[in-house]
Amino acid sequence: MQVKINDWNINYEVFGQGTPVILLHGWLATLETMRPIANSLQNNFKVYLVDVVGFGESDMPEHPLKSDDFGDFLRDFMKALEIENPILIGHSNGGRMIINAVGRGIVSARKVVLIDSAGLIPKRSLSYHLKVAFYKTGKFILNLLPNTKRIKAFKEKLRNSVGSSDYKASSNVLKETMKIILNEDLSHLLPNIKVPTLLFWGTLDTATPIADGRKMEKLIPDSGLIEYPGSTHFSYLENIQHFNTVVNEFLKNDK
Repeated sequence: MQVKINDWNINYEVFGQGTPVILLHGWLATLETMRPIANSLQNNFKVYLVDVVGFGESDMPEHPLKSDDFGDFLRDFMKALEIENPILIGHSNGGRMIINAVGRGIVSARKVVLIDSAGLIPKRSLSYHLKVAFYKTGKFILNLLPNTKRIKAFKEKLRNSVGSSDYKASSNVLKETMKIILNEDLSHLLPNIKVPTLLFWGTLDTATPIADGRKMEKLIPDSGLIEYPGSTHFSYLENIQHFNTVVNEFLKNDK
């Protein structure tokens, strides 16, 4: 199915009956990555799977987006489908959307589940800062040289030595979006999330480190953190049976 939001054609699916649940996938993912959660909830809830703008079968935005734009997207999606007071479950960038929308007060939620969520500016390692310094120095030197084909190739190689795999795989508009949102700190919005919130995190997550989850647990008033030792950024998929059991227990009074 499709719905029109801000002139974007947005792909989504809905099934089940009862209290609405919206599942929001992460960066460069699609609604398919959230389907294992939907399959567990559909017998007791009305579940919405959505390809966020720029991903899956939804339209690509014409211009780079900010965190507020993603929050507005969630608000407008709910308004278009007349969804009120849903349970919101988001992974990575999907969590960022929830933090932004609920934290700004433009969306009302019954409960929130954040999985390896983005939204904080990551603390970079010394090796990262050395790579950036190497990139900036190399770029400065190469810009002094004639812009030949060989120099262009060196510049591209230099860029690739620094960028993350997600960044490299993104389209140009998503690359610019990523530059913007990775430098936006949403920690000031976390205390505004007043509803019961459950956080799941992989201790080996390198995209959104476990330290981010622990900080979010401290800043969100009514929250609890479940850590998955040895799991990565997709901790819920790596522990899907346990994850679904805990989420169903968390939501048992909301059916």
